[in-house]
Formats: sequence, C-alpha cells, structure tokens
Amino acid sequence: MIGALRGTIIERQPLGESAVELVLDVGGVGYRVTVSPRTAASLDGLGHEASIAVHTHVREGAITLYGFVDADERRAFELLLSAHGVGPALALAIVAVHRPADLAGIVIGGDTTALCLVPGVGKKTAARLLVDLRARFEQYDGPLGASAVLEGDGPAAGGPGGRASERADVSEALAQLGYAPEEIRAALRTLPDGGSAEELLRLALRELAPRR
Repeated sequence: MIGALRGTIIERQPLGESAVELVLDVGGVGYRVTVSPRTAASLDGLGHEASIAVHTHVREGAITLYGFVDADERRAFELLLSAHGVGPALALAIVAVHRPADLAGIVIGGDTTALCLVPGVGKKTAARLLVDLRARFEQYDGPLGASAVLEGDGPAAGGPGGRASERADVSEALAQLGYAPEEIRAALRTLPDGGSAEELLRLALRELAPRR
C-alpha cells in the first residue's frame, strides 16, 4: 500500500468541482493522485516537487490514490470512509472544507450547520454522519481526538497583515471548486476583516450556497 509520495508535478487537471487530479513523477513513474482543490492550491505548480500523504483505495479491481497535505488529513479522510454511506468523493469534499482539527470539533460538538457547508451534504446526511462519526473521532489522541478539541487545539488565528493572504487562499479554493470570478468577488465582499482562511472559506460557501 502506498502511504506517501514525493515527486515532480507533471500534470494537473480538475475532476468536476470538488477534486483535482495530479500526475506525480516519482523516479520516472507517473502516479495519478486525486486531491482536494485546497490541497492542490497549497502545492506549487507544474514542474515543482511535491510531497503528499497518500491513501490507497481499492475497490472492485480499481486502485485509486488520494493525496493529502499531511498524515492528519489522511487520517481524517480514512475516519470519514469508515462511516456508513461515505465514499471517497464525499470524504474528500468534507476534508476540502474542514481541516482535521476543525472537523474533530465539528463532529464531537455535533455541529450540523458546519457540516452542511460541504457541497452535497444536507441536514439529514449531516445528522447521520455526526452520530456515526463521533465515537470514531473520540478514540483518537492528537489533532483528531476529543482531548485536542477540549484543549482548544486548532488552526491559529491570522495575525495582522495576514488578511490578503487568507483571502487569496479563499479565492483560489473557490475557483478550484468551480465558482465564477463574479461569484467569488461577491462572496469576498461579504467576508469580515479577521478570521482564518478556514473560517472565511466557510462563510464564503455559506454566502454562495443559495446561488447554486
């Protein structure tokens, strides 16, 4: 089973609105890896080296590699896959919107509204997932466990001067999700001055949801 890859990005193309396929040249072998738009945005462009954590998904004779920025994100993806009715596409969509520490807080705190920010997740699906996933997330230590949530671990708030960078991250993530430039500009105008890229992306998706 492949757990990580480091190589040169030689191809990159969107797969619908919620995934991007990369081809990573590792020692002369090209590996096709599916990543979230946010992960793709965090990597350098074609011709640059990338190091990603990998989940090898085997189903009905097909082998698909899913890539993540680190092992914590891969573990969150794998915990989501363990829930009833959650396939790779939905799991990837969830980790594209919520980072591992945030997702742990959402699941353990039963935050249905936050989970509904994920495209394709309605209230009934969110409620079912929260019930199914809570015990799975609580058993882990570290960024995905209950202890981390209770201690307040999670993304650090952006400091002064971080605003432009955070909005740029939000803008690129929305573009990767398929939103038009006009929609992105309109959503960015509604965002507050402060907040992490994660928080701002959630607010932007909430603002854009009624338009789709």
